[in-house]
Amino acid sequence: MIVYHGTNIVIKQPRIMNRLKTLDFGEGFYTTENEEQAKNFALKISARRSPSFYPVVNCYEFNEDINKFITLKFDAPNEKWLDFVVDRRKGVALSEKYDLITGPVANDDVFGTIILYEAGQLDKESAIKRFKVKKLYNQVVFCNEYVLNCLTFTRSYKVDI
Repeated sequence: MIVYHGTNIVIKQPRIMNRLKTLDFGEGFYTTENEEQAKNFALKISARRSPSFYPVVNCYEFNEDINKFITLKFDAPNEKWLDFVVDRRKGVALSEKYDLITGPVANDDVFGTIILYEAGQLDKESAIKRFKVKKLYNQVVFCNEYVLNCLTFTRSYKVDI
């Protein structure tokens, strides 16, 4: 499996970053199988950070059998996914330990729906219906050093602005 990580620096040796605890799937190294999504994320990151950096997509190979790891997989934005994402964004720690977590990204297009749901302005069913009309890309999160060491850096490239 080829995965991509969009940012503003070359990352040959990925690592788990503690500051990511309140993202969709909690702490981990976030990647995607969608190269365009990684490019878009790199552009957003570089726009928010120092102008001396430029958008970069890092590419990795993951040649392991995903079934040999403890994996949590969300196939669609359903009730379980919504509860999981909302808890992580609130900073609720995982009680289970996973090596990998895969599933849809709660990107900018759906983040507003999550905010409305959290504020009680949308019920769970209405929120999930809204997600189903959006094109949601995937994310593959490497949750610990053990599985992260199975990633092989292949290349990186600058994204044209």
